[in-house]
Parts: sequence; C-alpha cells; structure tokens
Amino acid sequence: MAADTRRRVAVLGAGLIGIDLVDRVHRSAKLDLVLVAGRGQNSLGLHRVAELGYPTAAGGIGSVVEAGPFDVVFDATNADSHAEHWAALRPTGATLIDLTPTGLGTVVVPGVSPHYPVASRHLNLVSCGGQAAIPVLHAVSRHCAPTYVEVVATGAAASAGRATRRNLDQYIDTTSAAIRAFTGTEDVKVMVNLSPARPAPPFRVAITALADGFSPAHIRTSIAAIADTVRGYAPGFEVTSLAMGSGRISVAVQVTTSGRRLPHHAGSVDIINAAAVLLAEQSAAAL
Repeated sequence: MAADTRRRVAVLGAGLIGIDLVDRVHRSAKLDLVLVAGRGQNSLGLHRVAELGYPTAAGGIGSVVEAGPFDVVFDATNADSHAEHWAALRPTGATLIDLTPTGLGTVVVPGVSPHYPVASRHLNLVSCGGQAAIPVLHAVSRHCAPTYVEVVATGAAASAGRATRRNLDQYIDTTSAAIRAFTGTEDVKVMVNLSPARPAPPFRVAITALADGFSPAHIRTSIAAIADTVRGYAPGFEVTSLAMGSGRISVAVQVTTSGRRLPHHAGSVDIINAAAVLLAEQSAAAL
C-alpha cells in the first residue's frame, strides 16, 4: 500500500505497550505512524521512540489533537484518563482503539466478535486476560451453557508497568463484564497474579467452566479451531492443557511474544497489541 494511502496513526502512551505498538505499526503496510505522545519530556519511552526516528510530543492528548487529524489513535495509557481522551478525540473523527481496561466503547475480541465494527470509532479491547480467555470461553459456550466461569491470569511482574498496576480493579471488572457478555454466564470470577519469579514466567491464563451436558469431542474441536484463529494474529498463543469431566472444563493457555521489542515473557502485551493493530489494519482496509 502506498505511503499516501496508509492510515495516519498516533500512539498515546510511551510505556512498554506503546513502544511495542510503535514497532508493530512500523512494520504495517496499511498504517503510517505520525506521532507518539507521552506526558513527560524526560520519558525514557519517548527518547527511545525519537531514536527510532519518529516524531514525539510530551503534551499527552493535547499534543495528539494539535497534530491531527488522525485516522487511528491507540490509547496505551491508563483507564482513569481514557474518558478524557475520547472526549477530546471524538470531534476529530479519529478511531480510538482503547488498550486500557475501561469497559467503554464497543468491545471487540478478534475471532469472536461476529464482525469487526469498523463503523464504530471507539473500540475497546477489554484486557490482555480477556483477549486470551474470551476466545476459549466463547468456543466452550457454543456447545454448552456454563453456570460458572473462573479466569486466573498470571503474568510476570516485570511486564506490568505503573498504569497496569493502577488499573487492576478496572481490569477485573471490565474482564468479568466482557466474559458475561460473550458467554451469557452471570457467575464469573476473575483473578490476577503478578509473579516476581526469576526467570520471569510467560503469560498464562487458567480457565475453568462448570457446565452439564457437553460433548468433550465438540469442545475439543471448537477450542482447537479458535486457537488456530488467534494464532493468525498472535502466533505465541497456545493451549497447553485441556481437561474435561464431571461437569467441569479446565483449559490452560500460554502466550509468548512475537514482537521484536518485547521480552519473551510479555505475552500479555503481545496479545492485546496484536489485536489492536489487526483492528486498525482492518479498519484501514474497509475504508
């Protein structure tokens, strides 16, 4: 795709998530990274982006609005600030892809949402745990009606930045709400563990669903199919175990990184960033 037809993109936030987004957008034939905005002139992330040759600004959302208009803006900041960012960008016509656990906007999980809502300009990606667990739970709920769902996400403490730690309550609430919406299960429990272990462990999600009257063969086939779909955009996604019996379905997934700038254990960042860039590229193709 020629440079003058690519979609103009800004990244809001220069932490681990933002830096990886820069690398992914750089490799996209459909997206043109125009600006990376942070909030501190002395930000290490902004310095790294500048070294890569991209324009940076330290004025946060104000800098993005001033440098616009943009076709797509990725919000890689924190849940507390996202509503303000959407309010500022809404009049500009930009599509805002939210990587924070706010629960605002149209919730999208690639491979699960019936179609990508390219007409919506406010897209929400739930959370990294949601992006890993919901495809599996959706595959399960196609063949039975779970009465209880439990999701336990374990990530390396080293891959959880300040914004992630600030937003753990929102993470749990938003992920639980999205699981209810996609599976129809009301009784949902979500937990998060940040492991300080060395070497840092990969991102893992343990999923449990209680249900009756399911066919193990159908469940196994359905999960295998959705895993193939997820690997189409997040190659490090893997179902590491699947056990069924006595009204219980237990699934463990692991996500390792496919990006060039992420440590191997940062699969939580990898899967949500892969979904974000996929949405931006599909929006570009549709338009």
